[in-house]
Amino acid sequence: MNRRTLSLALAAAATLVLSACGSDEAPSASKDTIEGAETGDSAKKESPTAEPSKAAGRPEITLPDDVDNVFEGWKTGDKTKDAILADVSHRINATDYAITKADPEAEAVKFYYGGEALAGAQDWILGYKEDGLSITGTVRFHSPGIEVFSKSAAGITYCSDESKGFVKDRETGKADKTDPSDSSHVLYSARVEKTATGVWQTTELLSERGNAKCVS
Repeated sequence: MNRRTLSLALAAAATLVLSACGSDEAPSASKDTIEGAETGDSAKKESPTAEPSKAAGRPEITLPDDVDNVFEGWKTGDKTKDAILADVSHRINATDYAITKADPEAEAVKFYYGGEALAGAQDWILGYKEDGLSITGTVRFHSPGIEVFSKSAAGITYCSDESKGFVKDRETGKADKTDPSDSSHVLYSARVEKTATGVWQTTELLSERGNAKCVS
């Protein structure tokens, strides 16, 4: 079974009208598109980890040995955009950390989410806990694109490949593995806002599983 798709701010079935991942074209106007989220700035593969932006009290996040998030093209050479990408990667890791710990109140989640996105993420993590589920495997995040509107707000899109990432039973540790398919690929669109301490928090997040723009 593919990992559950986190979709906040709008219904999971919302149609995202976005340009192709990795292109420089502006997105089409749509009420279902988070303001400022568009693609662009495709890059070559980089290290799986991204350097964090400087901020006080940044939490330590350690994922279990059987959970791995790989970030490809997560460096642009632009200082602001790379800081945004770094904090988005930490937010992704924080979410997975909270799932593996069955802890919707994890400080790392509160650190990297803000606004309505925080409540949505906590509810989503709680769903894993209540169902007795966790996660395992490797997920590849790629083709990020960013538009910076101001010193404190930006939009970002990116794709994920969950063909090697699965849900597992928390009690037995057994993974619910399925064959890769188009549904293994997810398109994300997010709005991020910079806090007073310099953290780019995710305040809105949309996702669409099986989006052709991310199937590779």
